[in-house]
Amino acid sequence: MDFGVTFQTDPPAWRVVELTQKAEQLGFTHAWTFDSHILWQEPYVIYSQMLSATESITVGPMVTNPATRDPSVTASLFATLNDMFGNRTICGIGRGDSARRVLGKKPTTLAHLEDAMHVIKELAEGREIETPNSNKVRIPWVKNGKLDVWMAGYGPKALSLIGRKADGFILQLADPVILEWMVKHVHDAAVAAARDPREVKVCVAAPAYVGDDLGHQRDQCRWFGGMVGNHVADLVARYGEDGEVPHELTDYIRAREGYDYSHHGKAGNPSTDFVPDEIVDRFCVLGAVEDHVEKLGSLKELGVDQFNIYLMHDAMEKTLEAYGKEIIPGLEARSAV
Repeated sequence: MDFGVTFQTDPPAWRVVELTQKAEQLGFTHAWTFDSHILWQEPYVIYSQMLSATESITVGPMVTNPATRDPSVTASLFATLNDMFGNRTICGIGRGDSARRVLGKKPTTLAHLEDAMHVIKELAEGREIETPNSNKVRIPWVKNGKLDVWMAGYGPKALSLIGRKADGFILQLADPVILEWMVKHVHDAAVAAARDPREVKVCVAAPAYVGDDLGHQRDQCRWFGGMVGNHVADLVARYGEDGEVPHELTDYIRAREGYDYSHHGKAGNPSTDFVPDEIVDRFCVLGAVEDHVEKLGSLKELGVDQFNIYLMHDAMEKTLEAYGKEIIPGLEARSAV
């Protein structure tokens, strides 16, 4: 199983670059960032520095969207970085949450997202696309371009799109029960589209905090249940409380009263007081080293290809070091038994 880490691009940007270097030294294969241009600094500017300061780590957004950036521009951005640094980028994409809602706009449609994934991948890899007005275009300077496009989603229709079209599935929570249900939907859609389900990589993204004070860890990571709750609220509105989405995912948002994006993704977010300890424990990876190894082992057995740490708390370096020096080797030893 690969390991990634996601940063917020809070200033100073050089801090993100330094943490990316540290992650690579500790054995992480991917460094991601949030992409919400009002809340944080522009990630694509920072990506060039992250790539320049490292040798092999893969860099990309967790996640971008096709509405705040034209997909052809996004494709050119990735193609340029890949031309400079040797196909070391990846595109995580979704319908748009904070980047859209901060502007008073709704997430875009799945149809728009499907079209955008096609445009981004085809252009970034040097192939031709046909525009809505029947123009055929390609980026002429792309040579041997390679860009995987991984899509984030929760609901049945999104999971179907992932299985049919995406190179990877991003699930923003680390609950094995929910993961198993969602991966089955992705795999079933892949089979129906005559794809090998194993071609669709599975990435679980969630906060991880290593230590002995579980109460403090929960308080530092409770924001994540609120962030996920934004997507869950959309699912409940679409499918109802008794729809096919598992109750393990939907029940906890009944006490949700609203959400303030000015605290999005930050420890101590006052909009997330409704999130119970049980959800924090299920959605995140907390506890001592052995607790992390145990839960990650369960995720790996369910087919997870990458665990991606959302590193938004007060122990960033400590967590990275614990993973690089103890947890990643511990998981490898567990798998070898």
